[in-house]
Amino acid sequence: MEMGAVEMEMEMEMEMEMEMEMEMEMQPAPASGCSTKELIESCCGAGQQWAIDNGECTEIPVSGTDGDICRIAQKQCCVSTVRENSCLAGMVAAKEGDTCGAEDSDPCAGSSYKQCCDCCSLGLRLRSEGKSCESNINLGYPCSHVMLSCCEGGDHPAHPEIRRHPEPLPTATPEKVSEREDQHEALSISSEAELSNSLPGDDLDECLLYGGELCQHLCINTVGSYKCSCFPEFTLQEDGTSCSPDADRGQVTGPAAEATVPPVASPSQPILVVSLQEEQDKCKGNGPCKHLCTIVEGDAVCSCMAGYTLMADGVSCEDINECVTERHTCQRREHCVNTMGSFRCLQELSCQPGHELRDGECVDIDECERGTHGCKVNFVCQNTEGSFYCESKQRCMDGFLQDPEGNCVDINECTSLPEPCKPGFNCINTVGSYTCQRNMLSCSRGYHSNEDGTRCVDVDECQAGVHRCGEGQLCHNLPGGYRCDCKMGYQYDAFSRSCIDINECWNYPGRLCQHTCENTPGSYHCTCSSGFRLSYDGKHCEDVNECDNSPCSQECANVYGSYQCYCRQGFQLAEDGHSCKDIDECTQSAGILCTFRCVNVPGSYQCACPEQGYTMAANGRTCRDIDECAIGTHNCSAAETCYNIQGSFRCLSFECPSNYRKVSDMRCERIGCFNFLECQSTPVRITYYQLNFQTNIVVPAHIFRIGPSPAYAGDNIVLTITKGNEEGFFSTRRLNSYTGIVYLQRQVKEPKDFLLDVEMKLWRQGTYTTFLAKIYIFITAHAY
Repeated sequence: MEMGAVEMEMEMEMEMEMEMEMEMEMQPAPASGCSTKELIESCCGAGQQWAIDNGECTEIPVSGTDGDICRIAQKQCCVSTVRENSCLAGMVAAKEGDTCGAEDSDPCAGSSYKQCCDCCSLGLRLRSEGKSCESNINLGYPCSHVMLSCCEGGDHPAHPEIRRHPEPLPTATPEKVSEREDQHEALSISSEAELSNSLPGDDLDECLLYGGELCQHLCINTVGSYKCSCFPEFTLQEDGTSCSPDADRGQVTGPAAEATVPPVASPSQPILVVSLQEEQDKCKGNGPCKHLCTIVEGDAVCSCMAGYTLMADGVSCEDINECVTERHTCQRREHCVNTMGSFRCLQELSCQPGHELRDGECVDIDECERGTHGCKVNFVCQNTEGSFYCESKQRCMDGFLQDPEGNCVDINECTSLPEPCKPGFNCINTVGSYTCQRNMLSCSRGYHSNEDGTRCVDVDECQAGVHRCGEGQLCHNLPGGYRCDCKMGYQYDAFSRSCIDINECWNYPGRLCQHTCENTPGSYHCTCSSGFRLSYDGKHCEDVNECDNSPCSQECANVYGSYQCYCRQGFQLAEDGHSCKDIDECTQSAGILCTFRCVNVPGSYQCACPEQGYTMAANGRTCRDIDECAIGTHNCSAAETCYNIQGSFRCLSFECPSNYRKVSDMRCERIGCFNFLECQSTPVRITYYQLNFQTNIVVPAHIFRIGPSPAYAGDNIVLTITKGNEEGFFSTRRLNSYTGIVYLQRQVKEPKDFLLDVEMKLWRQGTYTTFLAKIYIFITAHAY
C-alpha cells in the first residue's frame, strides 16, 4: 500500500519588518599616569623652592630615583620661577621710575628683567595719558600681558583679576574634585570674561580665580588643576575640600589661631576660645565657617587663620595682601611677593639705572669719562649721580635761543608769543626784540583788514555763515558781497521767493527710468521691479539670474524676471516651491512590485530579501529560495539526509527500530511478529515524510492525505495522531471509509518544526493491520 501525495496551496503575500542594529565602537580611555604626575608635582615644588632660596638654577641637586623626569621638572620649574621673579623686579623698577637695564648677575634672567621693565613702562605711559588699556598680541607673551597689567594697575603679570567673592553661576562653577574618580583635571570655565587677563597656553590658577570657593582652608594651584590642604591641627576630609580639627587639638591657641575679629565683636574685644568639649552642635564639623568656628555667648562666631581677614558675609575668609597693606618685613633691596595667607621677600639682583655692580656694590657710571653721553660739539658733558647733562659752552643774550648745535638764533616774538601787542597794533620783529606799531587801516563794508593789518581783504560771507540764502539755495561769494542761487534740481519760485524742488519724474514721464522713477529732493532715483536690478547707467533694468544664488535645493531654471525650481527623478517639489522631497515609492504603487520588502532610497527604491536562505531573482523583485542541499552549502554529516526548506535546510537521520529492516531511504518494514496481538498492534510498515509550509498558510489547511492503495470494498480505516501534537495545532478526519486527512487547525504564527506520528489502522476482511507515518512538518517564515 502507498501513502497519498501532499496537496496544498500557498498564497504569496507577506509583510515583514526587519530591525537594524547599529554597533558603536567604544574606544578605551587612556590609562592615567598617576605616579608620573605626582612625581612631576613633587620635583617641580623642589625646583621652585631652590629658585626662591638661591636665585639661580645652575647647581640644583637631582634625586637619584626617576632622575630624568625629576631633573626636567626641577630644572624647568626653577628656571620659570627665576624668570618670574626677575620679571617682577623689572615691573617694580618701572613703577619706581628707574631706567630699565639688564641685570649683570644673571644675563639670562636679565633679559626677563629688562623686557618686563620696558613693557611695564609702556603700560604706565598708556595709563598716564588716560588711554584705554588694551592688550597688543603682536608684542608677544609676556610683554603684552605685562603692559596690560601695569596699565590697569596690577602687580602680577601671570594671574587673572581676583574678583570680590560673587556667587558663581551654576554653569560657571568648577566641578568639585570629590565628585570625580580621576585625578584633578583643569577646570572648565564657561564665561570668557572671567579670564580676560589670561593668555593662550597659561596655566589657569583656579585658587586665585575662585578664592575660597574650592577649598575650606588652603588651595594649592597645580599645573592644569589644584589640590586642597588644611591649616595646622586640621585634617583633610574624604571629600578632598573640607577640614576638621584633630581629635587631640584641645583649644584654639598659638599663631595659627590669630584671626580677624568677626563683625559681631568689638575691634578691641579678644576672640573667645573654648575647648572642644564645650563646643555645641553649632560648631560641629566647623559649623558654617570656612576657617575657625568658636562659641561666643552661645552663638557660633567665625574667625580666620593668620594672614586672612573675615569677609562681609561673616563666614568666608580672604587673603591679606601684606605687600599692599605694608604688613611685610622685607628689607631694602628686597621685593615683597604676596602669597595665600603670607608673603615672601625676594632679593633684588639689579642696580639702579646709571649704576653698575662692582665688588658687590652698586656704583655710579661716569658717562662723561666713558664717552657714552650724547652731547653735541658746542656742549660740555657734566656727570651726575646715575645720569649726566649737557652744558652749553656759550650763553645767549635775551631775545636769542640756542639751537641744538649751540648757535644763538633770534627769537621771533611776534610768532612765539600768544599776544605780543594790544588790539589795534601790529607786531614787528627786530633782532633780539620786537616793536608794536599802531594799525591805521580802515576797510569798507564787505571787507576787513588782514592779520598783519597791511591791507583790506574780502569777507567771505558764505564761509563765515553770515549770508541770508534760504533752504535749497547756494551761496556764491562776490567781492564785497555774495549771491544766492538755487541748487541743481531746484527752481526759483517768485511767489514764495524760495527755491522749490523740481519733480523730474512728472516733467519727463517714461523718459528717465525703464521701470519706476522716484523723485528725491533735488534729483530722482530709478528702481526696478522684482526679479530685476538696476543697470550700471542707473536707468535701465536687467534680469537677475536668481539661480546664481542657488535658491533651489536641486534644479533651477532662470526665467525673465523670476526663476523656477525643478526636482530630479524620484523627488517632488515641496509646498515652499524651493526644496525637493523624496518620493517614497514603497508607500505608493512601487511597493507592490517587491514580493518580500520594499526599501525606499533617495530618488528611488530597492527590493530586499531575507538576510539568509534567499537570493534576489534576476527581475530584482522576487526572492528565490536557496537550495542548500543541492549546492552543497549545508553542514549535514554523511549519516544524515539534507532536506531543503524555504529559507534554510534541515539535517534528518532515519533509523529503523529493532525487528524492522530498511527497504528504502524513507521506509522500514516489520520482519516478523510473535503472536496475533503483536501482529495487530505493531505497524507493519513505517514511512517517513517531509512537508514544508509558511506561517501565512490559511487554516484549516489539508496538509496530508492517507489511505490504502489499492482500496477494496469493505475497507475501513481509523486515523490517530499518537505523538508530536501536544500543542493541538493538527487534527485528523476521514473523507470516506478508506481515505483520511491530516489538517492544520490552528495558525502557527512563528517558524516551528513538528514531528507527527500518524497511525492508520486498516480493517479488511475481519483483520486489523497497522501502518505508521512519521511526518516532519517545517513551518517557515513567509518570504515571498
